[in-house]
Order: sequence, then structure tokens, then C-alpha cells
Amino acid sequence: MSLRRAIISVSDKTGVADFAKRLVAQGFQIVSTGGTFKELTKAGVEAIYISDLTEHPEVFDGRVKTLHPKVHGGILLNRELPSHVEEAKNNDITPIEMVVVNLYPFEATIAQENVAFSDAIEQIDIGGPTLLRAAAKNHAHVTVVCDPKDYGRVADEIEKEEENSKELRSLLALKAFRHTASYDAVICQYLNRAFKPDLSLPEEIHEPLRGAIPLRYGENPHQKAALYQRVGEKPFGGANVLQGKALSYNNIIDLDATTAIVAEFTGPAVVIVKHTNPCGVGRHKTSLIKAYKRALKADPISAFGGIVALNRPVTLKTAKALYKHFFEVIVAPSFDKKARTLFAKKKNLRLVEVDPASMKAPQILRPTRFGTLLQTPDPKIDEQDEEWIVATKRAPTKDETIALRFLWRVTKHVKSNAIVLGSHRRTFGVGAGQMSRVDAAKLAIEKSTGKLKGASMASDAFFPFADGLEVAAKAGITAVIQPGGSRRDQEVIDAANALNVAMIFTKTRHFKH
Repeated sequence: MSLRRAIISVSDKTGVADFAKRLVAQGFQIVSTGGTFKELTKAGVEAIYISDLTEHPEVFDGRVKTLHPKVHGGILLNRELPSHVEEAKNNDITPIEMVVVNLYPFEATIAQENVAFSDAIEQIDIGGPTLLRAAAKNHAHVTVVCDPKDYGRVADEIEKEEENSKELRSLLALKAFRHTASYDAVICQYLNRAFKPDLSLPEEIHEPLRGAIPLRYGENPHQKAALYQRVGEKPFGGANVLQGKALSYNNIIDLDATTAIVAEFTGPAVVIVKHTNPCGVGRHKTSLIKAYKRALKADPISAFGGIVALNRPVTLKTAKALYKHFFEVIVAPSFDKKARTLFAKKKNLRLVEVDPASMKAPQILRPTRFGTLLQTPDPKIDEQDEEWIVATKRAPTKDETIALRFLWRVTKHVKSNAIVLGSHRRTFGVGAGQMSRVDAAKLAIEKSTGKLKGASMASDAFFPFADGLEVAAKAGITAVIQPGGSRRDQEVIDAANALNVAMIFTKTRHFKH
């Protein structure tokens, strides 16, 4: 059996000794470095130390050990070119058939609390990515292994077929390039934070996404979908799925919308969402059940099959109220044991345990046919906003002001054009995603489940004409909150004054496309 050489240099030493033993049994000579060499020799694997191959010591505390022609020449030479083969012989370079490398734990290091910058920098691997990239480039002749999970199938194939197939080498090469690309992206993100440039709209986006979680399907059953996590994010955003059938793409989108809305509120609040729009939002000073009943009352028909988010733990008493209705998903900071026992009777119902207030709004990426869009998140609305002004002769009453602030938070999360009607306790009607603002107002009025006389209205953007306000006032609305900024603002203000409607300008728009 002719000499076959593999270089093994790993940070994660899981299973490496057993893998090396299987390679040796197939005629491989192992070349290794530092800690890996010690691990292998301790396990009884005969290995050549890297310095014996290169005839040069490791230098600079191990920063330089594999960057040498006898290493990279052995990896990169093209066995099909006679000139390469001759040059290798003339320079005493032995071909390397396999490279087994995983990288310094940079990501784990920076995840530690208060890690020193100098310690983080030391965990930037140089030789490892170079070895992986070299082997992956020359995958026609070299097997590259960067994941201990692949040891088994690599060894199995060699034991059965004597060598790895072109198909496996190709897949492992792709995996290696993905691995080094992700590794560099994590370093880039860390240095961005460390050097503190303006990160809101960077010149380039390095966004490694990993850990694909298969979903039931995409927006429709014939579409495939998976959920990925950004580096540094907890799996599934830190949420825990306690029960129920697998989540779909639409479920995740609706979960994101629902948790974002309920996180706007500090007191007990409940949000019911259908197709990313809130069909009901209710709150109460002390009672979560009453907040839920208010949310459900807002639009009980649309709530069927929706997603519910609560910002307080769910007890058995609250669970009994929720149990009476069909929901796809219920999300809350926690569910007590008795509540979970009750919900377990509905095997398809998903329970998701996470505190919406703990979830951070990410920058928003949206691919289009023209390119990929990036925008910063729309921040949470403050309890008090000194930028707001009363635009009309009549200022809102105390109750109207409370209602307007409540509805303004809800409107921010409704698809544009958006109109929300309600009181300080709950929403009455939602007009979402309409092509004209007056139609959004008409829809919200038509869907209203509360007495509109004395109710309030929020609009996500300015009224281009007075018609939307006039339609609402005719239905009984007495107070309005909107950004202002239209060329016809005065026309709208004059109409409000004539109708004795109080109106606030926020100077901030909340379009949601």
C-alpha cells in the first residue's frame, strides 16, 4: 500500500483519535500540530509532528506552524499536471490526500462576558482557514474535513472504496468554504462593534445565517422553507416550543408580528394576529384575562385560527379562557403546569414560551428582484413624546389622550395604509393594507365591534385629504392621532375644528409595507 498522507489539526478534538486510527489502518501517514499531536499520540496514534515535516519550528507562540511549501505544496499540487508532479519531486514535497481541520473557537470566545479584545484577536485562526481553503480549492484530489460529524462517512467510504468519491469531496469542499466564509463574517461583525463605525447602513453586509430548522412548508404547502439564526442569536430567538405540530413559514412571520406588538406594552396586554395584522389588541391595568377578553371582543371572527401573544405568564384560569377558542399558536413568557396539562389536550396547538419584551428587534433585510434592501428597525414608541403637538383648537381629553397613545402603538404594526379605531382599553376596528386611506377608515368603521361615538382613531401616515377624517367623525370618532406633514394639513385641521375633533400630530410616520 503506497504512502497516503493526511494532515490533522483541530481545535475541537471530538472523535479525532478514533478517526485517525481508521485512517492509519487504511495506510495513511498522519501529520499533526500542537495539541492535536499530543491528543493523537496519547491515544496511541503514530503521527509526524509538523515541525519534522517542515524542518522548521513553530514560531511566535504557534501563530506560524503550517504556512510552509511542504504543507501547502502537498495540498495544492495538481496531480494531473506532469510539471507539478516533477516540481514536487524536485522540492521533496509529498502529496497530502486529506486535510482535517476545524478552527480556533473565535465565536465561543467573543460570546464570553467581558472578554478582552486581545484574547479575542488571539482566537482568529490564520493557518486553519488557509489549509481548508487550499484543500477545498484542490478538492479534485484532496478530501477536506472541517466537521467532526463527517468523520464517519469519510472513513466508511475509504474503508469500502479505498478512496473518497468525487461527489463527497465536492460536498465537503463546499462545506469548508461555507465554514470559512461564516468564520470571517463573525470576525467582521466583532470588529465592526469593536471599532464602532456606523453600522446602520454598512457598505457590505456580512450576515452568516446557520442552523437551518425545517419548517412544515412556506407561505403555501408547495413551497419549502427553513428558519436560520444570525450569529449570536439564541436558537429560535430564545423561544421554547412546548407542544404542537411543526411550525410553518407563516407561523413564524405571524409570531414575529405578534410578539413585536405585545412588546409595546408594559401593563397586562394581549394581541391576536391574523396574517401579520392585529385583529384585536386589549389591555387592562391588572387582569390578563380581561385584557384577553377585550382583544378577542375586538374581532372574534378574524381571531379564529390566529396567533395570540400575552405579556404575562399564563395560569390555568387564563388557559381556560383561551382553550374555548381555536388558535394556531399561543405565545407567553411562561405557562404553569396546570395550564400546560389543559392545552396538551389540543395536540396540534403550538405553545411557545418566550418573553416578548426580551426579544431584540433586528435590522430588516428584504431581498427584491432589484437587489436586497436593509433598514433599521422602527423603534419602540416612548410612553411620552414631547415632539407630539395638538394641531386643533380642542385638545384631547385625558381619556382620549390615553386612547390615542394606545392606538398609536398598535397602528405602527398594521400594514399600510392603516387605520385603527378604539378606546384606551382595546381596539374596535382595524383597516389594514388598503390602497387609499379613506378606504382604510371605511373598513375600520365597518369592522368595528365597539361604540364609535366618542372613540379615537390612529392613522399610520398623514391624511392626504380631509375625507378620511370626515368619514370617521361622521361615525362618531372624536379624537385622531396622525403624523401630519401633508400639503393639505390645514384643510384636514380645518375639517377637524369644524367637526370638534381633537387631533394630535406626531411628526413620525409608521408605514409598514
